[in-house]
Amino acid sequence: MHGPTTAAEREAVDEALRVGTLNVVGRIVEASNVALLVEVTPPEGSGPVLQAIYKPIRGERPLWDFPEGTLAGREVASALVAEATGYAVVPPTVLRDGPLGAGSVQLWIGDPFATETDEGPVRIVSVGQVPDGWLGVVDGELPDGTAVTVVHEATADLRDAAVLDAILNNSDRKGSHLVRDAHATLWGFDHGLTFHAEPKLRTVLWGWAGEPLRGSDIERLAAFAERLADDEDALTQTLTVLLPPEDLAALGVRVRALAVGGIHPRPGGRWPSIPWPAL
Repeated sequence: MHGPTTAAEREAVDEALRVGTLNVVGRIVEASNVALLVEVTPPEGSGPVLQAIYKPIRGERPLWDFPEGTLAGREVASALVAEATGYAVVPPTVLRDGPLGAGSVQLWIGDPFATETDEGPVRIVSVGQVPDGWLGVVDGELPDGTAVTVVHEATADLRDAAVLDAILNNSDRKGSHLVRDAHATLWGFDHGLTFHAEPKLRTVLWGWAGEPLRGSDIERLAAFAERLADDEDALTQTLTVLLPPEDLAALGVRVRALAVGGIHPRPGGRWPSIPWPAL
């Protein structure tokens, strides 16, 4: 399944995810929290059956550094911020009731039953052999000792995802969390570990680290900072429901700092900079 390509399509998908009937198809066993593949049947005649991932709050594994029961809200907040800033790489995501109670429901991109997939925008290559049009991130070894380099595309949309991760303070941007649909549109998912008040950026998208942000990035960041400073703004009001107050306050500080500093973040020393596994 490909993602929505227009604002009207996205609005229709959002509505279907909010009000459609959820039927559980199976569980994603590799997920650390309960993640269920569901079919979403919209009200009769209003659209096709969709596939989505439903993550009930009651199935979230307790973490030492994130408040219990907040991951679903962070998933939804990430989608809202992505759309509001123009870095709309997060599939439509809503918070709603389901078979196991309240949780996030996100449109599935691609075929959930596919056994083979094309390599994505983040890959491993022989050590030091970075292809043209790609950026090297880190050298490492495979389990058999083979030396490799993690690389990612140098495309504008992947750079959008890198800026979004800095906004979200994404603590778990693995390479497998980024895919392209049948139209080659980039999508990113798994945004439960986001918005922490402490710096926790952990990502494979370090190819632009320390480089100046684009002019369009500065404009988007400045405009978003203004929205976050407005208590009457509809998005800001919604985020106050989805996020703990200290995390929302840190979001505003982080966005302003990015806009003023004008550079892509660099890896820090207080927190691992690459998630495990990287892909």
